[in-house]
Amino acid sequence: MSFDFSKALAKAGNRFVLPTTHGSADAYALAQAAQHLHKEGRLLTIFVANPGEAQRLLQEIPWFAPSLRCHLLPDWETLPYDAFSPHQDLVSERLATLYEISSGNCDVLLVPATTALVRMAPPSFLAAYTFFFKQGETLNEAKLKSQLTLAGYTHVSQVMSPGEYSVRGGLIDLFPMGSVLPYRIDLFGDSIETIRTFDADTQRSLYPVKEVRLLPGREFPMDEAGRSAFRNRWREQFEGDPSRSTVYKDIGNGIASAGIEYYLPLFFEQTTSLFDYLPSDTYYALQGDIEGSIQRFWNDTRSRYNFLKSDRERPVLSPEVIFLRDEDFFSALKNQARWVLQNDGAASEVSSMLPDIAVNRRADDPLTNLRSFLLQTDKRVFICAETAGRRETLQQYFRDFDLELDVCESFDDFLTTPRKLVLGVAPIHTGFQLSDVAFVTETELYAGSGKRIGRKKQEAVTQVEHMVRDLSELKIGDPVVHSNHGIGRYMGLISMDLGEGETEFLHLEYAKDTKLYVPVSQLHVISRYSGANPDDAPLHALGSGQWEKAKRKAAQQIRDTAAELLNLYARRALRTGHAFEYSAHDYAAFADSFGFDETPDQAAAINAVIGDMTSGKPMDRLICGDVGFGKTEVALRAAFVAVTGGKQVAILAPTTLLAEQHAQTFADRFANWPVRIAELSRFRSGKEISQAIKGMGDGTVDIVIGTHKLLSEDVKFSRLGLVIIDEEHRFGVRQKETLKALRAEVDVLTLTATPIPRTLGMALEGLRDFSVIATAPQKRLAIKTFVRSESESVIREACLRELKRGGQVYFLHNEVETIENRKAMLEALLPEARIAVGHGQMNERDLEKVMRDFVAQRYNILLCTTIIETGIDVPSANTIIMHRADKFGLAQLHQLRGRVGRSHHQAYAYLLVHDVQGLTKQANRRLEAIQQMEELGSGFYLAMHDLEIRGAGEVLGDNQSGEMHEIGFQMYSDMLNEAVRALKAGKEPDLAAPLSTTTEINLHIPALLPSDFCGDVHERLSIYKRLANCNKQDAIDDLQEELIDRFGKLPEPVKSLLETHRLRVAAKPLGIIKIDAHSEAATLQFEPQPPIDAMRIIELVQKNKHVKLNGQDKLRIVANMPDLAARVAQIKTTMKALH
Repeated sequence: MSFDFSKALAKAGNRFVLPTTHGSADAYALAQAAQHLHKEGRLLTIFVANPGEAQRLLQEIPWFAPSLRCHLLPDWETLPYDAFSPHQDLVSERLATLYEISSGNCDVLLVPATTALVRMAPPSFLAAYTFFFKQGETLNEAKLKSQLTLAGYTHVSQVMSPGEYSVRGGLIDLFPMGSVLPYRIDLFGDSIETIRTFDADTQRSLYPVKEVRLLPGREFPMDEAGRSAFRNRWREQFEGDPSRSTVYKDIGNGIASAGIEYYLPLFFEQTTSLFDYLPSDTYYALQGDIEGSIQRFWNDTRSRYNFLKSDRERPVLSPEVIFLRDEDFFSALKNQARWVLQNDGAASEVSSMLPDIAVNRRADDPLTNLRSFLLQTDKRVFICAETAGRRETLQQYFRDFDLELDVCESFDDFLTTPRKLVLGVAPIHTGFQLSDVAFVTETELYAGSGKRIGRKKQEAVTQVEHMVRDLSELKIGDPVVHSNHGIGRYMGLISMDLGEGETEFLHLEYAKDTKLYVPVSQLHVISRYSGANPDDAPLHALGSGQWEKAKRKAAQQIRDTAAELLNLYARRALRTGHAFEYSAHDYAAFADSFGFDETPDQAAAINAVIGDMTSGKPMDRLICGDVGFGKTEVALRAAFVAVTGGKQVAILAPTTLLAEQHAQTFADRFANWPVRIAELSRFRSGKEISQAIKGMGDGTVDIVIGTHKLLSEDVKFSRLGLVIIDEEHRFGVRQKETLKALRAEVDVLTLTATPIPRTLGMALEGLRDFSVIATAPQKRLAIKTFVRSESESVIREACLRELKRGGQVYFLHNEVETIENRKAMLEALLPEARIAVGHGQMNERDLEKVMRDFVAQRYNILLCTTIIETGIDVPSANTIIMHRADKFGLAQLHQLRGRVGRSHHQAYAYLLVHDVQGLTKQANRRLEAIQQMEELGSGFYLAMHDLEIRGAGEVLGDNQSGEMHEIGFQMYSDMLNEAVRALKAGKEPDLAAPLSTTTEINLHIPALLPSDFCGDVHERLSIYKRLANCNKQDAIDDLQEELIDRFGKLPEPVKSLLETHRLRVAAKPLGIIKIDAHSEAATLQFEPQPPIDAMRIIELVQKNKHVKLNGQDKLRIVANMPDLAARVAQIKTTMKALH
């Protein structure tokens, strides 16, 4: 290498300005310097002007120098004086980094400049509050609890995020700060037997470890001494009555209130800065415009201080106490050795830019630009793929065009190979040339086409059944349906001893205060009542016959529905759709141009769709996936299969903007395929539209994308094969009827995030095929949602928080008349913001321009109506503020909220209302539901909620909701499935017993999850219900493994609970409705016409002395069966003989 970086290292007190670097060359330069310093045992600290650059360098430097240990000190990502605490994961990462620096395990430290200004706890604090646990040590539980409390950990029932712990019997679950995974410590007596990591989502353990490092839970002490010191200093610092401030009161009660970080100096005698953590011989590097970014930070901070300083309830410390001033920062650097790096500009002796080498997909030889670069230069070239999968694809691509390249594994590998052109996986963001080598990344290769990628861990595919039947969300007072007694209210779990040991019961309350206790082993007869507003659920009186009447009435109607359904099935089965054929090679090439790894759910949905299309039956599939979970990709793949199979594709979108965005996406992905795409929407001129319509008629257009214009009379297709409906919940019934007419022959694919109750009802009843995509792509944080009364300070704070981290804000104001007044108000409130206005009554061209400018970040606040509701994708917009949120429906709130949180930043949604107290009951429930549904993938659950709030209606009939209200949705669909089954088998459904048999089992041994085995009531309820949903032996085995894994060894009652369910599964095909076994005898009772051969029973009785007939429908087994195992074995052998 011609430039010697080691000679360029400055002496203490000097600064050296490096020649300008280009692209990612700065990472290379820093890696060279760090390696040199590492030999001398010195630390390299890099201050970065822009936090995004720090993330980039963190990925790139270790690639150039794998031996270096690089750490990032992340920013809190909150505004100065925020009434918000940083994300737990960020605090955890900060503590881990500080610990690594002070223990000397760090070679390169990356710090955003403004993060370095925050004054911190002294290093002695971190040292005093860090503990270690090793396997085999003795551990005193009381002492442990006091240590954890001292270190600021919170006690929870189920550990989910860093800084939490839970103690259950001999198991201690810990999620230490700075750790990636939580740990499960297994005690034997009081010594540590094993320490294992486990997965916070599934609670299953992963692998054993030897020791655990426990960092403090926060960046300040929350023990008695720390809190009283805080309060003393508070009284010295602020005048007036301290008890008026919530922060002061919370600290007194041991609560760290949100935003406490900005009172950090009050916890300590004196604070220190980052420089006190760093060794004295540290070498510094400054990357980017540090001075400018510190200047801007101080301007913001001072303006916020002036804005907030008069608040009596939340007084604020002056900025100088919390942050270093710019002169402090630079004077601390003055005596240190440091580099200054600038990026871009003319070529220098370190590096230069690459010429244009972009792939030109239209040309005969797409790689001409790259070839000419290779011919002109004598440098060796390394082509960087982003993942191993992309590497294979690129290699294939280059091979197809006769460019031979070698694959190499790492940077060192590249330095040692003699080959000129090499391909490998590297995390480099932008390419550059050094004196003798050049690095080319996908950014330069695909300069025009925008490839992005992401990696993520694989999760299992989501089970729809469980989502619907799950009882874990039950709250006391919620209505449930008992299949024999009707609708009652759930009043909690209680334990009773009926003379055979403890058993747990669900306590249900019916009309006229009658009570019913259901043993937990019988939970399969209970389901959630959904079908109307839970408060208006019609409770039944026990033993009045009213439930039987409701059931019979529903059963008659269900029989008709089932007959219609079968008719529909039959018609669909007779009609042959088109069986598509496609070339696997082309399909793979198309799939590769998708920039991400598919999530498991997404892959399952894609396979299901392609399976449907190639099967020759007309497809009618609903794909329900949350906003931003990749439904469009499923549509793209389906369209590809249809087009290469020689058919036309019509894509229907509810709004012009969405149609425009789809047209863009489709055009990008089909860029290098001979496919013609047309768009029908307001953004196109009359001439373009008439041409498109003509093209569809004569078959020259392959894919057409449009709004409901596609459904008008004058649009004719010559060979339509697939219709894709996006955001299906936005179309009215009439448009859907038009589509149904198409449905007979063509395949239909429907995409939605929040299906309307009726659609969901149809899907769950098996009228339509159904895929759910509920796994989130990559690293997404859930959206924090707040309901607030509208006020200027709330709006200002929300916008500033987003603008501070360089993001953008949607401000939703749904009245076009007053939108300009709102703009003037925002301009006065936020002089620093650039505000754009967008609504549906604007001229198309203007609207399009506003949207494009917003995406290009020329504006950072978009003031708009619900026109953004569908599908605009701006990853840098992560805050949405909704004015009068109580006016929106649930699905709409969810869709709108889904516009943010499309990257890995914490996203915020503020639902502003006039007055939080004065909301109507329905509005309140909607806002509550959306606040609870912060998790990712909640669109589906929201639709379920909506089904409960509004009711589902009859599926094929015209009654919007009738019978369903009476018996609840779950029961309705169970009865419907049963009726369809009977009709299919050619039997008349039995109206008197509309549900298939459920087996009642009593082994006269306690069967439950004891509370010392699983303490959380909701968790127990959820497990009981999951057991009741198991209808295969394997499912019960899996659940058993999970129980052992999560809670330890199974006690007897749990074993008998599992055995009970195993018997239930085995008894169902034999038509056994009751099993009763005690120590001397067991009885099996059969249904009136059991599905078994009478001869079998006679043989059984003749061969076995101890088995007798007892009445016309019972078998009695007499034997000595003292314990569970004997009873189960006896019943199983008898049942085997009947098979």
